[in-house]
Amino acid sequence: MPISLEHVSFTYMKGTPFEKTALHDVNLQIEKGEFVAVIGHTGSGKSTLVQHLSGLLHPQKGSVCVDGVNLNAKNAAAKKARNSVGMVFQYPEHQIFAETVYEDIAFGPRNKGLTPEGTDRAVKDAMAFAGLDFETFAQRSPFRLSGGQMRRVAIAGVVAMEPDYLILDEPSAGLDPRARDEIFKEIMALYRKRGIAVILVTHNMEEAARYATRLLVVSDGRIILDGVPHEIFTNHKEELLKVSMDVPPVYKLAECLQEHGLNVKSTPELADLERQILKVRRSRHAD
Repeated sequence: MPISLEHVSFTYMKGTPFEKTALHDVNLQIEKGEFVAVIGHTGSGKSTLVQHLSGLLHPQKGSVCVDGVNLNAKNAAAKKARNSVGMVFQYPEHQIFAETVYEDIAFGPRNKGLTPEGTDRAVKDAMAFAGLDFETFAQRSPFRLSGGQMRRVAIAGVVAMEPDYLILDEPSAGLDPRARDEIFKEIMALYRKRGIAVILVTHNMEEAARYATRLLVVSDGRIILDGVPHEIFTNHKEELLKVSMDVPPVYKLAECLQEHGLNVKSTPELADLERQILKVRRSRHAD
């Protein structure tokens, strides 16, 4: 069963001069096995949306259910449903708090009621998955790590909970290209291995195009586009521009080449576009 939002609305500072409605009657379902990218300009409502998915915020109108269980309920089933949704925040220093890497990652499994042996196994498995050598990092302070390593600790802490739904808020923010690629390699490995749902909040259109199977475009507290990323980036450019969004550079390059007579197709992969260009060149030389 999915995460389901039905007629969800939410307003910050309601009844004050600073009142701001962040979500307007949102309906949404996200199934396990989907990789959903959420994009939108600053203030569009995308962060408020994903905080409802994780149970950090509760709707003022409507309902949020995970696998048929209302997250707003105060019972064991609701707690279990909330634990099935893991969230990695944009800045790992906001999520990391323990004195050692081991204790930080162990916090979630212990709260789930795992035995000491089960917790130890979950920590070791999560660290291995995140590319953190146990002997090297387990007893180190997470606050003495690099930004990329801290991001790995934050991801490992969520992975150790074995969530069915993983929310990532700008996981590559502030990372260099190599560290970003490594983080997404781990995310994709988890996604493919466990068949979980991944919800990625990003400003990076290339990430959305490259990894997601589904794209949500949020503007003014509403989901204005919902579909396959390639289809949206190819056929809804004007709608994206109207809400201060844009298509990935590789799509712009393909469009420019098409306008100059090259028979290439739009693609999220630069390497694929390069192959198409070389094929066209070889064909022209053969003629």
